[in-house]
Amino acid sequence: MTTPFPFTAVVGQDDLRLALLLNAVSPAVGGVLVRGEKGTAKSTAVRALSALLPEVPVVAGCRFSCDPAAPDPSCPDGPHEPGGGATRPSRMVELPVGASEDRLVGALDIERALAEGVKAFEPGLLADAHRGILYVDEVNLLHDHLVDLLLDAAAMGASYVEREGVSVRHASKFLLVGTMNPEEGELRPQLLDRFGLTVEVAASREPDQRVEVVRRRLAYDDDPAGFAARWAAEEAAVRQRVVAARELLPSVRLGDGALRQIAATCAAFEVDGMRADIVMARTATALAAWAGRTDVLAEDVRQAALLALPHRRRRNPFDAPGLDEDKLDETLEELGGSDDDDQPDPDGPGGGGGQPPSSDGPQADGGGSGAQPEAGEGGEPQPSGTGAGEQSAVRASEPFRTKVLSVPGLGDGAAGRRSRARTEHGRTTGARRPQGALTKLHLAATVQAAAPHQRARGRSGRGLVVRRDDLRQATREGREGNLVLFVVDASGSMAARQRMSAVKGAVLSLLLDAYQRRDKVGLVTFRGTTGEVALPPTSSVDAAAARLETLPTGGRTPLAAGLLRAHEVLRVERLRDPARRALVVVVTDGRATGGPEPVALAGRAARLFAAEGVASVVVDCESGPVRLGLAGQLAGELGGTAVTLDELRADSIAGLVKDVQRRAA
Repeated sequence: MTTPFPFTAVVGQDDLRLALLLNAVSPAVGGVLVRGEKGTAKSTAVRALSALLPEVPVVAGCRFSCDPAAPDPSCPDGPHEPGGGATRPSRMVELPVGASEDRLVGALDIERALAEGVKAFEPGLLADAHRGILYVDEVNLLHDHLVDLLLDAAAMGASYVEREGVSVRHASKFLLVGTMNPEEGELRPQLLDRFGLTVEVAASREPDQRVEVVRRRLAYDDDPAGFAARWAAEEAAVRQRVVAARELLPSVRLGDGALRQIAATCAAFEVDGMRADIVMARTATALAAWAGRTDVLAEDVRQAALLALPHRRRRNPFDAPGLDEDKLDETLEELGGSDDDDQPDPDGPGGGGGQPPSSDGPQADGGGSGAQPEAGEGGEPQPSGTGAGEQSAVRASEPFRTKVLSVPGLGDGAAGRRSRARTEHGRTTGARRPQGALTKLHLAATVQAAAPHQRARGRSGRGLVVRRDDLRQATREGREGNLVLFVVDASGSMAARQRMSAVKGAVLSLLLDAYQRRDKVGLVTFRGTTGEVALPPTSSVDAAAARLETLPTGGRTPLAAGLLRAHEVLRVERLRDPARRALVVVVTDGRATGGPEPVALAGRAARLFAAEGVASVVVDCESGPVRLGLAGQLAGELGGTAVTLDELRADSIAGLVKDVQRRAA
């Protein structure tokens, strides 16, 4: 078994370590989401936490970790008699982002269930994580169907497995911990709200700390056991402090003054629902217990707000998480502290509830703490070929709800919400022989396959004799996510400020739609003499929005160069992810200038997309009383369709929802 890096050897990242320790003291806080750039000790700190948790009493032999003091009456391994039992170390179970549904919730032996009426159940990761930690690295990349299962289990404290009327239920209460790099995309709002706390981490820029990072990491890699032994005393001290804080927690008093501060803070920052108030109350209580106090102070409320509110105040996916600390201080000062004047001095014994245990150097993978802007978000795009009359960037107009644009046909890409695809979830469209493990039984097809062989198999009773060869897998149709590649005209013909603001607003609206439909997005721009990749295909739509916001305009209109650059991006992406189909969205007025025969060259470039069957749509940005219809001609060359900015709106009366359709060659 691999020796984990000691938690107390992780120096710096104070908010991260404190949030994890508060969840160790009070699992009711609801877990923690760790956001940050690569190599900042996110995973290292999380994996080290389990060693600090107290041992868990369990019913001996129970695969579902039932508490011997109060065993689950519905446990599949039950019923259990109260009392007795054994203890085991707390578990940290890792959920891979590519895990199957059966691996997460468990699997039923459908063949035995049909033929013998036996509920043969193999527990999944949700059972293993019961009364422990469920850790999801790169949680923002988790497939939607797994997110749905996590949400159900987190809300009900139980996992349900159902296959064709055969049902198994078991308790599943766990501490949910997730790590993510925001450059790779954001979380669904429903899952984001399930995390009690969130912290932002970034690597230290101090040379001395970075030196210590390398020194400790090399020492650990050379001798993990010896390195851990040198930190054993510190680990034991923190473990004892966690146990003491857990014992003190029921005695901590949350006064009316602190409750009013919590309520006023949540109201001031306009967070949705009441979960934020509850999480703040539990966090403030845990902070007091961690500091060895029985009263909640104003400093506990403040620290709880900094941990519990940043991810709950986002009004749309492009808002950066964070909290205005000046506004927070003003809100707390207006309430004037708690309702008691004789509370302990925070600087006296038992103070310092907001500080994790200190150590003498930075963490294993990175250093520093505190919220920093995510790398890669909001950076300036590389300068493109400039032309005469270049103008500075203008702000996008207010985004709106767009009509649905989808790729025609039936795909096999990653689960999403845009185009039709063959998926593991959705409506049943047929049956086939299973390839590997059976996951979705088609009952009627299975009975039909087994029925002709009953006499030959010696059937004598009412039961159906079912063999493995009779089982049929249901084929289902759902939705997939696509690669939405934006090709945006940033030339001088688009440079009118009001016009470019509307264009950026339209692209921003389409980006919001791509976020909701779980697409990857890319951004190619063209102006001056060249086309350039402003953002390679990514799951981070807010990174695309940041690049769009800083996009300048001006110069000639090298339409062909932009299309050829987009074609190259698709070629490379097709090699990386051949199952993901692309939707090209060209935002232009259709003009082409610069170089010899620019219109003919643009037409030839567009026909490359048509020849390869790439779905496309042209957003016609032409304005004014006289229209040349060049965007419509471009759409014809692409084999796609054209929509105006007005027709792109979902509430437009210009027509019904438009799917992208390829024209006959």
